[in-house]
Amino acid sequence: TYYVYILASQRNGTLYIGVTSDLIRRTYEHREGLIRGFTKRYGVKTLIYFELFEDVHAAIHRETRMKKFTRARKLELIGSRNPQWHDLASSL
Repeated sequence: TYYVYILASQRNGTLYIGVTSDLIRRTYEHREGLIRGFTKRYGVKTLIYFELFEDVHAAIHRETRMKKFTRARKLELIGSRNPQWHDLASSL
């Protein structure tokens, strides 16, 4: 099982899109600042969107496509499944 996920610094804030095989672990790593780089630097910690895939290549392809979306399209995608921008990590 693979996940494409979006994290945010706050509602309508900085966004990060990634792919992982362990969403719980990866979310924890981002939250605790264990991953150096973009998410740590910009405080991107809240899981606001994710999709599930059985094939790693499909997940990577989706991640690549989503990263090319305009910001408006990314916000529309988030709003379609999580209009209140709730932190989804607690439901995992």
